[in-house]
Amino acid sequence: MGRKWNNIKDKKAAKDANNSRIYTKFALEIYVVARQGEPDPESNQALKQVLERAKTYNVPRNIIDRAIDKAKGGGEEKYDELRYEGFGPGGSMIIVDALTNNVNRTASNVRAAFGKNGGNMGVSGSVSYMFDATAVFGLEGKTADEVLEILMEADIDVRDLLEEEESVIVYAEPDQFHAVQEALKGAGIEEFTVAEQTMLPQTEVNLEEEQLAQFDKLIDALEDLDDVQRVYHNVDMSE
Repeated sequence: MGRKWNNIKDKKAAKDANNSRIYTKFALEIYVVARQGEPDPESNQALKQVLERAKTYNVPRNIIDRAIDKAKGGGEEKYDELRYEGFGPGGSMIIVDALTNNVNRTASNVRAAFGKNGGNMGVSGSVSYMFDATAVFGLEGKTADEVLEILMEADIDVRDLLEEEESVIVYAEPDQFHAVQEALKGAGIEEFTVAEQTMLPQTEVNLEEEQLAQFDKLIDALEDLDDVQRVYHNVDMSE
């Protein structure tokens, strides 16, 4: 799974280059998740997960607080969670998750982004069957053996655990996110380089230089859309 971790790091680094866009997307996600349950992370596990992920992207506290306060105030804004699937250059597969208050607008914009950048939309299920929903944690300051011991003591089974560069990466079932997080924090680990639920490809594809340039344009076009929260793909970006 090492290569998949490289993809996550590369994606995160690219997103970090445009903080204002990241913060806006997180503010919306926090607001929506807080409205779906209690606006308190201690009683709303979905909100707690979003806040943990926001922390790894250095989202300012004032933006988080404003989003939660907005959720507490109620309001009439309603958002739909949507997932689109499609294909890019060279057999690449792409999943797009969106939050929107206008389904027609979002569908049209996503379809246009695919069509103008060498891709095409697929039907529901045409791509997602090749991805696995996964909880991923990245941390520093511990060895893989130390982390494994922590998780074993908490009676937690994980899919994979490895050391890569200076990090330990934990891959777990998505419903184990909270258990893994609490076990690691209980062992004194407070900072994570990554803490999120993601979609990891079962296999990856390598693109030729020209195809990769077209693919990058497609991903950028999708991530630039205001309604798009997250984009997953199966392209090996580790080269």
